[in-house]
Amino acid sequence: QVQLKESGGGLVQAGDTLRLSCVASGRTFSMYYMKWFRQAPGKEREFVSSITWSGSSTLYADSVKGRFTISRDNAKNTVYLQMNNLKPEDTAVYYCAADYRRFGANLTPDYWGQGTQVTVSS
Repeated sequence: QVQLKESGGGLVQAGDTLRLSCVASGRTFSMYYMKWFRQAPGKEREFVSSITWSGSSTLYADSVKGRFTISRDNAKNTVYLQMNNLKPEDTAVYYCAADYRRFGANLTPDYWGQGTQVTVSS
């Protein structure tokens, strides 16, 4: 079992920066691909980014590529999402997820966090 807890969300203006954190507890954090997803009001949950066990490879949705950066610190059991140049369309609940088998953008990871709200005003 893996428990995930996100933090760092908030209300910001367009162009601002936020860094989300997700702390994992339970089974060995470094064994999992770690991912970020988001869900805007009235929309389906969508993939944002993923990172391999070592952090050597990352994957991004086209909508955030060049603005968001995923990273992880296995010593701290933490994955981060640095979000720069935020846009109103980035407004959503952001979820951290852990996937034991798959690196890609599938919507069925093994564990989910509870989410943190990010609101970007224009």
